[in-house]
Formats: sequence, structure tokens, C-alpha cells
Amino acid sequence: MADDQLRDGDIETLDKRGQWVNRVIGHEEISESFSSREEAIEEGQKLAAQLGSHHIVRPAEPEGVITDPVEEA
Repeated sequence: MADDQLRDGDIETLDKRGQWVNRVIGHEEISESFSSREEAIEEGQKLAAQLGSHHIVRPAEPEGVITDPVEEA
């Protein structure tokens, strides 16, 4: 299944401004958010198994934040 062919009930795990969300296609009321990617993926897989649906994980969008400290010369 291609990522753009999600069907009703499929689970999509994605990053929304640092919060990881399991979005249930067509059933937003049972979507959930998590503070860690790992937890969201684990719970997304469980929910997909319960619903008999597919689960995909979208990569996080680059934030453009420099994470390495700048060293003074």
C-alpha cells in the first residue's frame, strides 16, 4: 500500500510540532497524541491490529534547529 492510499480506519503516526500523533483516518475522535515517537509507534501498531487496519509512520519534518553547540575559537 502506498502512503497516499490510506483508507478509512488506517493509522498514521506523524510528528506535529514535537508531539507524536496517531491519526485514525475517518475517525479523528479516537486519534491520540504522545510525547515520544517510540510510544506513538508502539500504540499505533496495537491500535491497527485491533482495528484490522494498516499502520504507517511519517518521518518528522526537519525543524531547522541547530542541535550541535557552536564552539568559540
